[in-house]
Amino acid sequence: MSFCFWPYGPYMIVMTEPIGDRTYRIASYNVRKARGLDGRRDPDRILDVINRLDADVVTLQEADHRLGRRPAALPKDLIAQETDFDVVPLATNDCSIGWHGNAILIRRGIAFGQAERIALPGLEPRGAVVVSLDDGLTIIGVHLGLLRSSRRKQLKVIAAHAPNPKRTVLVGDMNEWNQARGFEALQGSFALHCPGRSFHAARPIAALDRLALTHDLTLVDAGVEQGALARKASDHLPVWADVT
Repeated sequence: MSFCFWPYGPYMIVMTEPIGDRTYRIASYNVRKARGLDGRRDPDRILDVINRLDADVVTLQEADHRLGRRPAALPKDLIAQETDFDVVPLATNDCSIGWHGNAILIRRGIAFGQAERIALPGLEPRGAVVVSLDDGLTIIGVHLGLLRSSRRKQLKVIAAHAPNPKRTVLVGDMNEWNQARGFEALQGSFALHCPGRSFHAARPIAALDRLALTHDLTLVDAGVEQGALARKASDHLPVWADVT
């Protein structure tokens, strides 16, 4: 078992064996537009890290460049060649793989349906991306704003617009350094979990990458990928969670 913190105090996660329902491994990774700590942009290296996660669904942040037409930092053709993932169709153009840098990869063979975009308030342009799997699980990928006031507004919008109030995983770079504040909008609807410290990759001191589960879902296990390749590929380490 392990301990994490909800904004209003500690709670305990009891690890249990799944009975009857499928367990998905959900991962999240801020890929920093594929630029590693050595200054090189290396999408192949990022995809190597993703492949090592053995995930069913991966939400990505900073998956597209910020300027111009926002071309993909991880080209779609390369993803198809080097991984077993499909890119969820969320882009609004023909050169990005996501929206506001947020993208979702789903392992081939896992059926999914509707994909959505949720516009978020705040001083910076931000958005959340949503996909629903055919068996009823909904994934929301986020990269929240740098200001806590913006993050609170963004989480309030997400909680109000979550398409599946019973089986939803909210996951991504939440940009919140504090373990006791900032997530008030999720209380009552979601249970917040922090797999571990994921930033900075060279010396992890902050749990910026987290997930929140609606109450029909169970966290079986969670962690941070801390291998040598992950410590060089981006400034964030990937996080993962097994969810039933």
